[in-house]
Amino acid sequence: MNERFVSFRRVALVLLTAAVMIPCTARASGLSQAIAEADRVFQTGAADKALQQISSLQNGGADTAEALNLACRIHFALQQWDKAVSECEKATRLDNQNSAYHMWLGRALGLKAEHVIFTSAYGLGKRVLVEFETAARLNPGSPEALMDLGDFYKSAPGIIGGGLDKAENVAKQLDRIDVSQAHQLRGSIAESRGDYGAAEHEYKEAIATAQHPALRLTVLASFYRTRKRYSDMQATLHSAEGSARRDPHATVALYDGAGVLIDGKLDPGTAARMLEEYLASQTKTEEGPAFEAYVRLAKMKKQLGDPGGAQLEIAAALALAHDYKPALEFNR
Repeated sequence: MNERFVSFRRVALVLLTAAVMIPCTARASGLSQAIAEADRVFQTGAADKALQQISSLQNGGADTAEALNLACRIHFALQQWDKAVSECEKATRLDNQNSAYHMWLGRALGLKAEHVIFTSAYGLGKRVLVEFETAARLNPGSPEALMDLGDFYKSAPGIIGGGLDKAENVAKQLDRIDVSQAHQLRGSIAESRGDYGAAEHEYKEAIATAQHPALRLTVLASFYRTRKRYSDMQATLHSAEGSARRDPHATVALYDGAGVLIDGKLDPGTAARMLEEYLASQTKTEEGPAFEAYVRLAKMKKQLGDPGGAQLEIAAALALAHDYKPALEFNR
């Protein structure tokens, strides 16, 4: 999609681009044991098994809306935007006052908008804004909902409701809730304005005030990569690796750090090592889906001259998610 319009993928995948940790709704709200177990399975990357476990819960009962929202999150991770939108829409119809449901519907709509024609994307962009604003209104104390809204304002053109001044106002709200994320949002706003010195300062402040610094370090590393400051990028990634190893709640930073290198087509050996360590950990999450990590690792192994190893990684991905398209298309 044309960059002058908006990168909806970036809006929707705030958890990847900003390394925002999104608490699982089933864990956070203490719902039924069945939902909690399906959510736990999903965190390991077993998308097929999780969908099977919740299929019977989507047909009625107290947990129907939560099951639908979990299905939406799974399809979102699988990059199946039509299915994700459909499940999230059903969840919001059942419980229109749930901030998390609106937040995930906004993300799913944003993912879909990247894959449609311009005229359709315009309408979807408007819907993304409505859902993100609704999520923030229903739960103004949610840093996740505010970060989604702030990133949308920062990234989207004015014609669909974007604006850097609006994003700044969201950062002020975040000051009262999560100082680290407020700094991170201000860093991305400064980047958009071309004020790279201010951006670097804000990203460093986000690290200094973070509960899980590894997650913010990968954002700074990504900034250095885009500025072609490769020595600083490498040093920051090294710090992120060390921090992630000490913090079981930030293991996903290994996945994010590998993504920084992959996006820059840099150092496939280090990227592969980080992905292997992430996949071997006991704290994988939906922010770094295991099936996607296996596909990324397969690509790195192929680059490193290990086609047999690449095939094993693809098989591991498909064992978790049999219809994950990037895995199915790997050999085409």
